[in-house]
Amino acid sequence: MAESMVSSFWGPVTSTTELCEDNYAQSTYIAEFYNTISNIPCILLALIGLINALRQRFEKRFSILHISNMILAIGNIVFHATLQHVVQQSDETPMIWEMLLYLYVLYSPDWHYRSTMPTFLFLYAAGFAITHSLLRIDVLFKVQYILLCLLCVPRMYKYYIHTKDAGAKRIAKLYVATIILGGLCWLVDRVFCKKFSGWYVNPQGHAWWHVLMGFNSYFANAFLMFCRAQQLGWNPRVAHLFGLFPYVKIEKPKTQ
Repeated sequence: MAESMVSSFWGPVTSTTELCEDNYAQSTYIAEFYNTISNIPCILLALIGLINALRQRFEKRFSILHISNMILAIGNIVFHATLQHVVQQSDETPMIWEMLLYLYVLYSPDWHYRSTMPTFLFLYAAGFAITHSLLRIDVLFKVQYILLCLLCVPRMYKYYIHTKDAGAKRIAKLYVATIILGGLCWLVDRVFCKKFSGWYVNPQGHAWWHVLMGFNSYFANAFLMFCRAQQLGWNPRVAHLFGLFPYVKIEKPKTQ
């Protein structure tokens, strides 16, 4: 949050989006310090999910999904650290790509024409990346992102109502709770930014949005891994790391 002429190591701020945090208040190398470091938990959570997916040999789609979470967090770090227009796409484009991956994971099990969905989603992703880099229409990006999120809702709800395992349902509820809390943090940060600027301590709502969305992505992935394992007959169950942190454990038939 500053005038567009503020400059430092990365030069003048040129991004079209700035959040409610004073630029370069903590470091001359990091434009929005808390919005930058708040992505670290996202990377760590995605790494935990990736290790679990690889160790138990889940389908490659889940490894890619966890990696996409990490890529999104890294792009977010680069954007908030520099606030440069040229790297703003490193934050926004992976958001669209990630939602396309979620659509594939959610809908592909019942898709009869296996090659058409990944082909269409790949072309959509490439087309968006090119169009967004050339036009950079912020409203178009936000509308597409919201629509893609809404497309995921019916399928997630279907998986929830067909899942009988209490542990899996608890993960789904944590997914919903984190997205609601994260959304509230994002909204409050946007609406009351001017009021927060006069406070001695800024609550850093956008940074909390990052942290909560990191947990949200982890819970979404864990729930989808459980549902997919059920479909494949891998006898999934919810275990807990250190007795607290949920993850999916499977027992594949010996023939697999």
